[in-house]
Amino acid sequence: MKISIVIPAHNEERQIKATIQAALNQDYPNFEIIVTDNASTDKTTEIAESMGVKVVQEKNKGTQWAREAGRKVATGDIIANLDADCLPEKNWLTRGAKHFASSDVVVVSGPYDYFDGTKFFRSASLLIQRNIYPFFHSTLFKMGKGGVIIEGNVFMRSETLRKIGGYNTAITFYGDGTDMSKRMIKEGTLVFDRKLIVKTSARRFKKEGTLKIFAIYLYHFFRVIFSTIR
Repeated sequence: MKISIVIPAHNEERQIKATIQAALNQDYPNFEIIVTDNASTDKTTEIAESMGVKVVQEKNKGTQWAREAGRKVATGDIIANLDADCLPEKNWLTRGAKHFASSDVVVVSGPYDYFDGTKFFRSASLLIQRNIYPFFHSTLFKMGKGGVIIEGNVFMRSETLRKIGGYNTAITFYGDGTDMSKRMIKEGTLVFDRKLIVKTSARRFKKEGTLKIFAIYLYHFFRVIFSTIR
C-alpha cells in the first residue's frame, strides 16, 4: 500500500524542516509527503519545496481545511496525518501500515510524546495516553460512539475518507479527531495502538497553560462525542 503523509503548516519555518526530514527517514518503501501551506507569511513553502516534497496551498485557515487540501491531491491508499511540529520515528509508517492487513480496519491512531515538555508533563501525559486512552477508545467503540483519534498521529484508508466526505472543515481545530471517529466508525474498525507513538511539541501547553488546554480538549471531546448532530 502507498501511504500519503499530509502535513498542514501555518508559519512553520522554524519547525517544518525537522518534521519533513523525520518523515523522509521512514523505513517504509512506498510513500509520499504533502505539505499544505495554510496561508503562511514566512518561508514555510520555500523550505518544504527545497526538500523535494509536494506542496499545496490552502488560503482558508484551519487544520481541517489544510488536511482536506492535502487529501485531494494525495495518491496513497492510506492517508497519514502529521502536524508540523511532529518527529516520527523511522518505523512509524511501518507500524501504522501493518494494522491495515485486516480489511475491516479503517483508522489507526496512537499517542503523542511531548518531547520538549517538562519531565513530569512528558511522563504523565504519555502514561495517560498509553494506559487510559485505550480503555476510553475500547469503551466508545463498543458503544458505537467512535473512539480516540489523535489527528496529528493517525492513519486512515483514503477511499473510506473519501466516502464520508473528507475532513469536516466546519471544525477549525478542537474536536476534529472526535468528529472523525464518529463518522469513520460507521465504515469499519478503529484501532488505538498504544505503541504507535509520535514525538511532538508541547508548545501549545506552554503558551496557553496545561490546565486550560487540557480542559478545552476534554470539553470538546465530550461535546462532540455525545452530540446528536451528524
